[in-house]
Amino acid sequence: MVPATELSAGGAAPARPDTPERLLRRLEWQVLRRLDGRLQGDYRTLLRGEGVDLRDLREYEPGDDLRHLDWNVTARTDVPHIRTYAEDRELTAWLVLDRSSSMGFGRAARPKRRAATDLLTTLALVLARGGNRVGAVLFGDGVEVTIPPRHGRAQVLAIARALLADPPPSHVPTDLGPVLRAVAGMARHRSLVFVVSDFVTRPGWERSLTLLARRHEVVAVQVVDAAEGDLPDAGLVAIEDAETGQQVLVDTGDPVFRKRLRELTIARQQRLVETVARAGIPLHVVSTDEDLVAAFVRMAHLRGRWHR
Repeated sequence: MVPATELSAGGAAPARPDTPERLLRRLEWQVLRRLDGRLQGDYRTLLRGEGVDLRDLREYEPGDDLRHLDWNVTARTDVPHIRTYAEDRELTAWLVLDRSSSMGFGRAARPKRRAATDLLTTLALVLARGGNRVGAVLFGDGVEVTIPPRHGRAQVLAIARALLADPPPSHVPTDLGPVLRAVAGMARHRSLVFVVSDFVTRPGWERSLTLLARRHEVVAVQVVDAAEGDLPDAGLVAIEDAETGQQVLVDTGDPVFRKRLRELTIARQQRLVETVARAGIPLHVVSTDEDLVAAFVRMAHLRGRWHR
């Protein structure tokens, strides 16, 4: 069961709604300026692509990406060899965002959808500042908005405008599989693909993720809220599944129910971790209450270790 947005609590809504221009200025001041100090303006560790031009072959070392094994050379020499690539000067990046109903869960001032909007807009700013082409795919029931990759600040504003628009109402469970297949069809050349979601989805999407990762550099970013697996003790509460609209009356003070909810949350997270690991891509978990600068620095460090 997906927690209902009606359980969101705490914090007051912003005095003025964000416009695309206001959102960019806020993130440039609150996030990018601090990132420049923390990462010395070098975002290549976080946003680099693997490239498409073969540069060299070398013997496999522990920690290398097994997807880059050259099986022909390995078979001829009986020694595992890795292909290395010349990194592209210019990236094409796709920002893929989940706007389904479950992404509306969280504090009124910062639900998962708002945290994801800030994260993706910051990514778009950083990528565009490096001269890269950036596109976006927004999905709920299916693909709802597609913005083809382009350069420049005007493109970032277009992406921010789409992110800030209210998604259409829906009570249909998210199905990530068809969305990932659609992205694979749009991204004709090797690209850097950020998939940002809470990954509350119908089963059967795992193969689509693996196929996408075979051709593109994929980064999975899971947006979470601490209250999802630990409901407050509020007595009898009608909980609505944000994905389907189904309601059930539960006793949030029941220790057995609370224990079972935590167990289900842990089990679902473990399945996600295993799925992403099998696809050979990194998973970054970002909480709604986390400082965005700290999240970016952590992601940069993790990706640095992933690519060593």
